[in-house]
Amino acid sequence: MTLWIDVAVNKKQLTLYDASVVIKRYPIAVGKDLTPTPTGNYMIVNKEENPGGPYGDMWLGLSKPHYGIHGTSDPSSIGKEASLGCIRMQNKDVVELSSYVPLGTNVYIHK
Repeated sequence: MTLWIDVAVNKKQLTLYDASVVIKRYPIAVGKDLTPTPTGNYMIVNKEENPGGPYGDMWLGLSKPHYGIHGTSDPSSIGKEASLGCIRMQNKDVVELSSYVPLGTNVYIHK
């Protein structure tokens, strides 16, 4: 398997691929205008269950320090520009995603 994650900021959508085959699509929240989600190529470098605070049930840290894909304590924010740059997902979705992706998974973030 060649798993990788595509994050379409403008569509507020995260797609998990195996090579060119779509495995699953998820709705997300992205950064606000003043704190945009950074674009570029990153990797998942750590995972933490129940990280506490506003991060919901799971944290998937990116190779860009202080940024990650995580759950949320505010599910109504999904589909909006609401974060400080991180990618927010419904808790059940980020837990499911984390079960698919190993550390080192590539994450491509674009507009």
